[in-house]
Amino acid sequence: MAVFVGKDTKLIVQGITGRQATFHTKIALEYGTNVVAGVAPGKAGEKVLGKIPVFNTVSEAKEATGGNASVIYVPARFAADAICEAIDAGLDFVCCITEHIPVQDMVKVRAYMKGKKTRVLGPNCPGILTVDECRLGLLPTYIHKKGHVGVISRSGTLTYEATYQLTMAGIGQTTAVGLGGDPVKGMDYIEALEAFNADDDTLAVIMIGEIGGTAEEEAAEWIKANMKKPVIGFISGRQAPPGKRMGHAGAIISGGKGTADDKIKALNAAGIEVADTVAHIGETAVRVLKKAGLYDKCHTC
Repeated sequence: MAVFVGKDTKLIVQGITGRQATFHTKIALEYGTNVVAGVAPGKAGEKVLGKIPVFNTVSEAKEATGGNASVIYVPARFAADAICEAIDAGLDFVCCITEHIPVQDMVKVRAYMKGKKTRVLGPNCPGILTVDECRLGLLPTYIHKKGHVGVISRSGTLTYEATYQLTMAGIGQTTAVGLGGDPVKGMDYIEALEAFNADDDTLAVIMIGEIGGTAEEEAAEWIKANMKKPVIGFISGRQAPPGKRMGHAGAIISGGKGTADDKIKALNAAGIEVADTVAHIGETAVRVLKKAGLYDKCHTC
């Protein structure tokens, strides 16, 4: 099975004629992603990489190719409109890579999403990868290994690091989901956890958080009440100076909430073992899997 995207995904690339979009589309194709169309207003009729047809709108691309998901490589000033266009087209899943989208724009997008079926991942995220099936975004393909552990993270680089450590430990993955670090975005931890909880192939989950906001605390409450599978945690930002924003726009502590200690305590209270440092994510996962009697099923080399 796949979480959110997989073999059945028919991908539309919004902004496909841009340099970065073309570069990552080529990687996605080489990985086996079914890229069926691109969108670039005013460039309908062109072909990218010699075979991907370009359309003026997402609706036209969907009607012609049956596309059901999109990845957005569009400049920040146009990205919110691009998300809304994909929602209007009725796509099942939209992944927005773009960073620096104004918060006010994303507030409007969040309101626009209400009552619509489209799931939105991002913005300012590394994307999503279902191993050996489908890649949307920026995730390096060579660090992944097919297996039974899901990965969720607000940080792109920590998504890569956790995945690499799992692979080096012989622990394969189902899907890696990079949520993005902006304070206003689409999908958050609970939505991803629900999907992994329902996925028969996923036997455990790595959940990586960071300082700022209360998403990790809310996820811990949900895990305690609902999660049927082991969750391994890590929270970055333990050494962050008080009052200083670290990294993402969402990684800022305010109102006395959102510290690393707060998040770690919440995760521990939910029965989640938290890795001491980023270097210990892999070995912590191995230890938790062994305790749960899942190591032999998850260890694939």
